[in-house]
Amino acid sequence: MRKIWWKIAAVSLLLYTSVMAFVITVPKPAGVPMGESIRNYFFHVPMWFGMMVLLTTSFVYSIKYLRNPTAVNDYNAEEFAKTGTVFGFLGIVTGAIWANYQWGAPWSSDPKQNGAAIALLTYLAYFILRGSMVDEEKKARIGAVYNIFAYFMLFPAIWILPRLVESLHPGGMGSQGNPAVNPKDSSIEMKLVFWPAVLGWSLLGVWISTLRIRVQLLKEKQLNHE
Repeated sequence: MRKIWWKIAAVSLLLYTSVMAFVITVPKPAGVPMGESIRNYFFHVPMWFGMMVLLTTSFVYSIKYLRNPTAVNDYNAEEFAKTGTVFGFLGIVTGAIWANYQWGAPWSSDPKQNGAAIALLTYLAYFILRGSMVDEEKKARIGAVYNIFAYFMLFPAIWILPRLVESLHPGGMGSQGNPAVNPKDSSIEMKLVFWPAVLGWSLLGVWISTLRIRVQLLKEKQLNHE
């Protein structure tokens, strides 16, 4: 039971989020053509939070690999990066759906959108780099170094540069985005759904990653027995 409580928590939190996100009363700020599309806030933003948790975990395991080059550390770095990248793409897709209602087009080349795309392309290059090498030790070592580089590219692309230029996205300079996502403006009801959603998506990402790591370990065990 001790090993599955967090998996039960992940399912429970996501079920709670999926229901409450469409049930609670959400604010409708005057002058913002947002309507009910704000409910995407409970999916789009938590996926980005989950992505950061997963990519940070991958980054830590890459450092651990360079200090202690074991297959387990490499598997953890790779699989957490894969799941984190998937969450990033889900974040872009849900953001594009929201942008279509909020800004009139799914992709308006907003600095935040462009930064997110660049960050994810950087991680896609990580997987291409790994796939281009045959030697496992070389793949893991070079992959670990590149993964650390990709992680440090993530922050300027998503969190720093978009805040220094004009942006439609909330948080940017001269932002004309959704003021309801401002912590001071969001309601208590929204926070009671948002933070469980962040935890639920993060736990789901960890769950998926650990399953994939177990598959990798089983494959390695099978190869060693042959």
